Amino acid sequence: MKRAAALQILADPRALDIAQALIEGFDRHYTLFRQTSAEAKQRFEQADWHGQQRAQAQRIEFYDKRVEEAAERLEREFLASLLSSETWQQVKLYYIGLLIEHHQPELAETFFNSVTTKILHRSYFKNDFIFVRPAVSTEYIENDEPAATPTYRAYYPSRDTLRETLVRIVDHYQLKREFEDLGRDVEFVLGALQQQLGDVKLRANFQIQVLASLFYRNKGAYIVGKYINGFHETPFALPILHTARAQLVIDAVLFGEDELLLLFSFARAYFMVEMEVPSAYVQFLRSLMPRKPRWEIYNALGLQKQGKNVFYRDFLYHLRHSTDNFRIAPGIKGMVMLVFDLPSFPFVFKVIKDFYPPQKDTTREQIQGKYLLVKSHDRVGRMADTLEYSNVAFPLQRFEGELLAELKHFCPSLLEEEGDSLVLEHVYIERRMVPLNIYLQEASPEQVRHAVIEYGNAIKDLVSANIFPGDMLWKNFGITRNGKIVFYDYDEIEYLTDCNLRKVPEPRNAEEEMSGEVWYTVGPKDVFPETFEPFLLGNPQVRKVFMEHHPDRLDAAFWQGHKDRILAGHVHDVFPYDRDKRFRRRGGPGFSSFESSEAAMLAAASTEAQLGQNPI
Repeated sequence: MKRAAALQILADPRALDIAQALIEGFDRHYTLFRQTSAEAKQRFEQADWHGQQRAQAQRIEFYDKRVEEAAERLEREFLASLLSSETWQQVKLYYIGLLIEHHQPELAETFFNSVTTKILHRSYFKNDFIFVRPAVSTEYIENDEPAATPTYRAYYPSRDTLRETLVRIVDHYQLKREFEDLGRDVEFVLGALQQQLGDVKLRANFQIQVLASLFYRNKGAYIVGKYINGFHETPFALPILHTARAQLVIDAVLFGEDELLLLFSFARAYFMVEMEVPSAYVQFLRSLMPRKPRWEIYNALGLQKQGKNVFYRDFLYHLRHSTDNFRIAPGIKGMVMLVFDLPSFPFVFKVIKDFYPPQKDTTREQIQGKYLLVKSHDRVGRMADTLEYSNVAFPLQRFEGELLAELKHFCPSLLEEEGDSLVLEHVYIERRMVPLNIYLQEASPEQVRHAVIEYGNAIKDLVSANIFPGDMLWKNFGITRNGKIVFYDYDEIEYLTDCNLRKVPEPRNAEEEMSGEVWYTVGPKDVFPETFEPFLLGNPQVRKVFMEHHPDRLDAAFWQGHKDRILAGHVHDVFPYDRDKRFRRRGGPGFSSFESSEAAMLAAASTEAQLGQNPI
């Protein structure tokens, strides 16, 4: 009956033209997205790390710009905001028809939603003409053109031909930069693979499958794939890096789902990957990491708008199948953000308050700018990714009274009640972590030691990536299930290069020395690292570990050294795997000169000899 009614409304002659204009807008977006991702190969070959960083930041802006362009075109050519619901239903039907042979239908559906919800008031967001659920299947999509590259390549070696096969796999990517010694690197990979296989017999179906595009991020390129032997599939990744002599090396081999989950962590920057059929990449990667949800994989591939869309569908599904209530999130309340959660859902919801205490000299726009900075910056495994939403409707009856009262008190400008729904005009969603201050209260001595060492390493990694965290209190850091320390409070972050790192001046007289007030001038960008100590090291156990491993974090010279390196053009090395997995750390033919050469370079650039080499 509903389908018959839909067929009867196919009468507006503008509907097909509007659908085609929307497809053209999306295709322009994805063409630019794909081009920028493909150019990552050349930037990697040329060691253009600053260009890679710029491209990463610019690519994040592409989607919103194309949505804006498409909305303006529809308004200009079709007066889209005045169209009836019946016409929009007709546009959607035509749009679905145009997606049947499309290679990115799920992304195009999200683009349709983004444009229509930008044009229309949310009261018009009806299931009949936005894509609440996918309308076009993404299973088994492939580019069938004769010259097209398949999503992945499959190789069928025997034990005797494993070495030649590994060389062939690397050669297929046609990197225009010479390897220092590919034969040596392949021997390291082969040794690790043989150790993984052990005495297990190679079955008739033994094969190695690798995705056709390299994965580019920071200063690395990654071959991602799996080997299949009988009923067992083992994921792996090969990081390729530049040496100090501008040659390439395979730096390590990562095996298993846990290693790849760290590589694709939510606290890391998005990859640059050249993909004709992104859903096929997502499907392949889910076979490597079945515990990682599809939305996170879309995010990791740089398709964060699609990730947001899939996440929201998962959230609505969870709401439908749960009965617990939203509550104020446990922990110390923030001065800028009101944070709440749903106990059964592993995420927190953060809303910017309408007003702040006097010591917080900021605005809503400035805070949103900080979060955007983190989104477009290399998060080096130390800053949690956030999902940003506008006009989100929550079931009003699921809010605890205390939370609802706080929302109405602190965020009235962002609230609107519509029937049984509470609409939040703007909200951030982040993965829930145990706040570090709470973790330390309940941790064993060994856990405290690990957490404090990790905290100091996190500070160094952030600083090396040109991020000054601002408020470094333990409550602003969380600990993941892998024991990694991640920063998640961004309202005070700054670029390190914008900060003035200062040592507290010596008091000029006894009066100044005994004064409880600051006797020296402090500018808005001044940072005095030695003053961190009273706020961070009140716990004797924490203080002992911190001063044993990270005393330089309280020294302005440490911070200034990093700032000088960044201003001189240095880009921090980021290793999303343990240090002992790096082949060059294990010695072997030809590795000693590489190691000593880089160490000398780092020592010359900084007073900290191991700077930038600790893995994240």
